Amino acid sequence: MPEDKIKELIEAAIQARSMSYAPYSHYMVGAALLAGDGQIFKGCNIENAAYTPTNCAERTAFFKAVSEGITDFTAIAVVGSPEGDEITQLAYPCGVCRQVMMEFCDPKTFHVIVARSVAEYRCMTLEELLPCGFGSDNVKGNEATLRLQSTQSKSS
Repeated sequence: MPEDKIKELIEAAIQARSMSYAPYSHYMVGAALLAGDGQIFKGCNIENAAYTPTNCAERTAFFKAVSEGITDFTAIAVVGSPEGDEITQLAYPCGVCRQVMMEFCDPKTFHVIVARSVAEYRCMTLEELLPCGFGSDNVKGNEATLRLQSTQSKSS
């Protein structure tokens, strides 16, 4: 992945972090998702007092893109750390976000960038971040699964 595109994504993720709504954890996260057509979708974490409805920055970016009809993605940059202007640590995507990435991305080619700044970051493929991931290939064409689902729905 070209260095200038990585830096552009990190800068967009830093901008998105500033929109974080984190009144409970005070942990602010921003993400910038690069679509195959070059569009960048930004997302921030959005917390809720009930916690369960909280949404991560990565999923916010994915859901924004998918809701606009975009499902082809190249990379995502993620930044996050406790509230404040300084980003003090690398913030890796949680398991749920990794599973959402697996739904829409080729794990061998999709890049996940975690960063503290445009100068300090780590770039890896989704496959490196989520080895042995479970994706659509696991259920496509699986006749036994399809028969079981069909049988269960008829008996309901």
